[in-house]
Amino acid sequence: MNNSSQPPIEYGMFIMPFHPPAKPLAQCFDEDLELIVRAEQLGFSEFWIGEHHTMKYEPIVMPEIFIARALGETKTIRLGPAPVCLNQHHPAHVAGRLAFLDHLSKGRLNLCFGPGSVTADQELFGADPKQAPAMVEEALDMILKLWATDPPYEMAGKFWNISLKKSVDSETGIGYIHKPLQRPHPPIALPGMSRGSTTMRLAGARGYQPFAHCLVTGNVLADLWKNYADGAEAAGRTPDRRSFKIARSIFLADTTAEAQRRVRTNSLGQNFEYIGRLFDKGLGRKMYKRDLAMADADCHLDYLMGEQIIAGDVDSVLQRLLALIDETGPFGTLVLMGYDWDDKPSWLHSLELFARELMPALNKALAGSHGPTA
Repeated sequence: MNNSSQPPIEYGMFIMPFHPPAKPLAQCFDEDLELIVRAEQLGFSEFWIGEHHTMKYEPIVMPEIFIARALGETKTIRLGPAPVCLNQHHPAHVAGRLAFLDHLSKGRLNLCFGPGSVTADQELFGADPKQAPAMVEEALDMILKLWATDPPYEMAGKFWNISLKKSVDSETGIGYIHKPLQRPHPPIALPGMSRGSTTMRLAGARGYQPFAHCLVTGNVLADLWKNYADGAEAAGRTPDRRSFKIARSIFLADTTAEAQRRVRTNSLGQNFEYIGRLFDKGLGRKMYKRDLAMADADCHLDYLMGEQIIAGDVDSVLQRLLALIDETGPFGTLVLMGYDWDDKPSWLHSLELFARELMPALNKALAGSHGPTA
């Protein structure tokens, strides 16, 4: 699995966020902000916020605005949108607003670029789902070129055209797209969600960070890394497992029985059942499956509790994570999923157990193990 030379696994957090529509939005946002502050206090290295435009349950429509609000409450934790839905925005607008935010953050900005997959969001913005991967790649290329060059700008693409030539005036400084503080740009991650992921191959080829989704099983996580490594090696790059981020839904309590009992009724379990219902209205529950031959009806909460959901006391969760690492290979950052504070004391207790007991125990166990690192 590992050897004692492996650096400790860092830990971050990701929120979609998930909140019940009956809870006032201002309260939801206040609680999410408080969560970021708590995460920084507990040593989390990074925090990610999702982007959704038409979902009552996932109500942050522009994570960059929320990040700007959180910057004033924090000092060290890195913040990032996950992802910026590039198929729903003009690349020049994305380039300008993210460069601005990087300066506001004094270089604490992380980036994750991907497609927006919510059907209602796609319809709202007129984004063809079949074109999403191509749109993301084209937009990303344009954003990076805007950050790397000075005007005049002339880019012709399949989905967007950028032309800024006539109005450029160097004497008055007009016609210039701002560049980020971090050069050449903030760290970029791409999300991985499916077997045989072409996005992971692209990330490997370009040296971006692979960011594995919380909804998939361990064997799919291993496949995501394989595709990433294949893409890197084909491009002459050496894949670095320290760049690999894996998101997991973990809930801790003083006993495993308590943790599993709470998860069956709290916002974590509710979220997986909610997403399952969304799958049922579209492509089915394929993403939940370890074995694609299993029936959708078998992708129920009992099954999820043994796969994507990790609930227990510190010792039992530690064993689950070690088993996961045996299957996926080493990774650099464990990204804890955050959910609604439907029972704030139990959620805060879980968070503290995660940071103060689980992560030290995990890194101690990994430092004491031996075996190949690849």
